Amino acid sequence: MKLYMVRHGETDWNKERRIQGQVDIPLNEFGRHLARETAKGLKDISFDLCFTSPLGRAKETAGIILEGRDVPVIEDARIEEMAFGDYEGKCCSKDGWNLPEEFRRFFTDPAHYLTPPGGESFYDVKKRTGEFLQELYHNPDYQDSTILITTHGAALAGLLNNIKNLDISDYWGIGVHKNCAVTEVSITCGHPVILSENVVYYTDEVADWKE
Repeated sequence: MKLYMVRHGETDWNKERRIQGQVDIPLNEFGRHLARETAKGLKDISFDLCFTSPLGRAKETAGIILEGRDVPVIEDARIEEMAFGDYEGKCCSKDGWNLPEEFRRFFTDPAHYLTPPGGESFYDVKKRTGEFLQELYHNPDYQDSTILITTHGAALAGLLNNIKNLDISDYWGIGVHKNCAVTEVSITCGHPVILSENVVYYTDEVADWKE
């Protein structure tokens, strides 16, 4: 089994450094451009199926990458973005910060992050993304499949935290992946191996998410 895991293209809220969470914000035109460039980079990959978050920005990214192909697309809420409850829509940029100071733990100390009202913890997201992966690993119908997965920054980090078998304290690994970055994972007998991580197929400058 091969997995190609992709973070969605840019949205206006990404650009404004506003917390999206499970608010259904669409791709902007630059985000669609990044997805089209990613589609070119993956044009020689024969996908058998695609799993996507139900949120529109992930679904549209999948649609652009798979445009013109006859590939089944399955929505799965377990790879939806982390819920931030009352903090969704607020700004986390250095200059526009309008969140409680303890929210900085989201970036620096995931193990001690304080879940906002209506939000999820890192443990919640790791659990649901881990369950998604285990179902893929052990589904006999998928063992020889090449699968596209379109998801989100924090959800993708949860997938990778499970794959790498790391502690919550190291949830972010190498950091939040860039929009439309691709990570390739090979699965053999339920054991994952990361072949490449956070690879982009565009030359455009995309700032790091937390800047």
